Amino acid sequence: MSVKLYNTLTRSKEEFVPMEKGKVKMYVCGPTVYNYIHIGNARPAIVFDTVRRHLQYRGYEVTYVSNFTDVDDKLIRAANELGEEVPAVAERFINAYFEDTHALGCQKADVHPRVTENIELIVDFISELVNKGFAYESGGDVYYRTRKFDGYGKLSHQSIDELKVGARIGAGEKKDDALDFVLWKAAKEGEISWNSPWGEGRPGWHIECSAMARKYLGDSIDIHAGGQDLTFPHHENEIAQSEALTGKPFARYWLHNGYINIDNEKMSKSLGNFVLVHDIIKEIDPQVLRFFMLSVHYRNPVNYNKDLLDSAAASLDRLKIAYKNLKHRKESSTNLTEHDDQWVGKVDSHHVRFLQEMDDDFNTANAISVLFDLSKDANVYLLQAHTSAVVIDAFLSKFEDMFFVLGLQVQQEELLDEEIEALIEQRNEARKNRDFSRADSIRDQLKDLNIILEDTAQGIRWRRG
Repeated sequence: MSVKLYNTLTRSKEEFVPMEKGKVKMYVCGPTVYNYIHIGNARPAIVFDTVRRHLQYRGYEVTYVSNFTDVDDKLIRAANELGEEVPAVAERFINAYFEDTHALGCQKADVHPRVTENIELIVDFISELVNKGFAYESGGDVYYRTRKFDGYGKLSHQSIDELKVGARIGAGEKKDDALDFVLWKAAKEGEISWNSPWGEGRPGWHIECSAMARKYLGDSIDIHAGGQDLTFPHHENEIAQSEALTGKPFARYWLHNGYINIDNEKMSKSLGNFVLVHDIIKEIDPQVLRFFMLSVHYRNPVNYNKDLLDSAAASLDRLKIAYKNLKHRKESSTNLTEHDDQWVGKVDSHHVRFLQEMDDDFNTANAISVLFDLSKDANVYLLQAHTSAVVIDAFLSKFEDMFFVLGLQVQQEELLDEEIEALIEQRNEARKNRDFSRADSIRDQLKDLNIILEDTAQGIRWRRG
């Protein structure tokens, strides 16, 4: 079997053939860290973590890079409103991002580069574009000459003429053409800035991903992914920058997840329906949110509301109950051999179907349907008066494999109250000793076990989520 994926660049489903056999270079656009992530940010984190897991399960060695935009207009505004420095705000919300995505079952990227740690690299990238005639300085800003790049519009499937209709030169901009976009912004008074050949300033949004993807993955990568809203202009501009510089294709496959609506309305602050993951997972099991997101094909829109979330919770619970019943029955199972092959064959056929669905453009919705079919057969098997440990092990193994690919926890360790208290005390000691790595590890362990920690005037209090 081969993996097939829908490539936004060609608008078709293609067989996935990496540049280097058995290895995948994958870049996913990360958040701008000026606030807690909302469920729109959570969807690509969950979706492309699942893509990564499936490719790894299929035997690929995946190098996964996802950036943090830790300086831009939004961060500067947030820092001013909070009366803090930009780096402090960014650091706080990067840590919050890791906490929230860890709770959602997302693995950390192999590299999480930050813009502020790669300024020199970005300046060099822009300088090369200037030297090649693809960029120019104007009043301390540097702009990209969009019309000079012949392939502009190929990702979003728009022509230069179509793009020109909506293009405008904004107040304060000194660019030659309305279609040109900024690579370097001259610093305003009081803003965070860095030195450059064009004066004090900071990078534009689009250039950062081109520069960091090249640094960590090379001139060409296999998969570039992100939310549908990034297709234009962000990803379109990345292609223009990178391919103008290297003369090579930037990414072979472009994956984009669909939008999220709240009660059939677009999520926006103005509508008051902006939903933060940080708030949701205080009220529900984070695994339920992940399961809910994966219950819809990643390219389709998702409608979020409480009823649908409750339904997802009930569905996930049914699967976990089936698994627990298998574990319980295994203790009393015998080494029967009659009909074992038939049942093991049936279990294996479900596994094959699961992989086929995941191989077909990562169709998690259909893959979850297969998981329910496996669950139904497990329940039927457990109705028998006598069961075989061999068959039950086959069921358990496939449950665990499928749950791993989907990033779900099929079982949770139950801690006694005194064990929880002991872990909290160990965490407190670690914090006193400034062993923050140990403290964070214990916190993550408790969070995985659905233990909620609350700071009170009397100290830390805990409860089961």
